[in-house]
Amino acid sequence: MAVDPLTHRNDTAPLTEAASGGGGALGRDAFLKLLVAQIRHQDPLKPMDDTQFVSQLAQYSSLEQAMQSNKLLEVVAVQQKGLANTADVGLVGKTVTVRGSSLRLDDSTLTAPVGFTMKGSAATVKVTITDASGRAVRTIDAGARGVGPTQVAWDGKDDSGLRQPAGTYTVRIDAKGPNGEAVEVEQQTSGVVEKVSYQNGHAFLELVGGQRASTSDLLWVAETKTQTK
Repeated sequence: MAVDPLTHRNDTAPLTEAASGGGGALGRDAFLKLLVAQIRHQDPLKPMDDTQFVSQLAQYSSLEQAMQSNKLLEVVAVQQKGLANTADVGLVGKTVTVRGSSLRLDDSTLTAPVGFTMKGSAATVKVTITDASGRAVRTIDAGARGVGPTQVAWDGKDDSGLRQPAGTYTVRIDAKGPNGEAVEVEQQTSGVVEKVSYQNGHAFLELVGGQRASTSDLLWVAETKTQTK
């Protein structure tokens, strides 16, 4: 009985069985080569069974349809990415709130809002603000807070009452329940989008003052207020 020189298997063995021995996926071209070789080298005294042949043709048809579907999905993915990028660029100049622990203090503002969302009720909430060097400049006792979004205003001064220079600061929220248990908090930061950058296929919002956040951390968008004379 003849042996298929390409598969080194008996020529009556199914194609899927021959391909499974290699441990890899069978491509369209490889499938056709195996099918043609199997027909060419079959035993004339024991030709391929009609049912088996039809089954292998059906496998090829399914493979072809899967490849076409993959191509269509790739096109759709590219189109969706383009639409998403266009929407991201539309955020430039808007005031956004994103997940994050940074806080921007400007010379032109008397207070800087510290926003966060309580995931549970807390008996005590402590807000610690540190500068770029990691030094804690201000600790604010925010008291008890309920579930939901809340805000604390920082007057830009340290614990001794000295005004701090403009720049980006880091905020840490420590919330405790009535029995001293930790309460989950989602920290937020707000700012005006200066530009949108892309890195490794991901979009990032570059805020005025150097803050940076992924678009996946975007919580809400507001129109930036302009001053009128």
